[in-house]
Amino acid sequence: MKEQLRQIWSQTTKAITEKVLDDWVRQAEQSKITQLQKMAVTVKTYKKGILAWYDCHLSTGKVEGINNKIKVMKRNAYGFRDEKYFTLRLYALHDCRITRNVGWTFFSLQLTTNWLAKDALLRSN
Repeated sequence: MKEQLRQIWSQTTKAITEKVLDDWVRQAEQSKITQLQKMAVTVKTYKKGILAWYDCHLSTGKVEGINNKIKVMKRNAYGFRDEKYFTLRLYALHDCRITRNVGWTFFSLQLTTNWLAKDALLRSN
């Protein structure tokens, strides 16, 4: 059953994929395995979204990755001086050395430089 479910992603058209998906759901529902029956309900619930990928090949993978990095940073943020510093760290997260192909490098560098300059000015007064 696992290999059959994997075949869904190798189909070339939406119509064929829908047929393969419906066949898998039917087999899973007829099985005596509770976990497969629950998975069949989940797949039926998200069938429209799964098939929408064939209309527009978009993935949220990069966004999910960035969100995960932000969550990790929030967990490690205990002890940051203030919210401005955390915001700067968020902008720096998109530095090309950390996350490739996101394109925030110049923007984060400029913000960091401006903030450091203001911080140095405040400390000198």
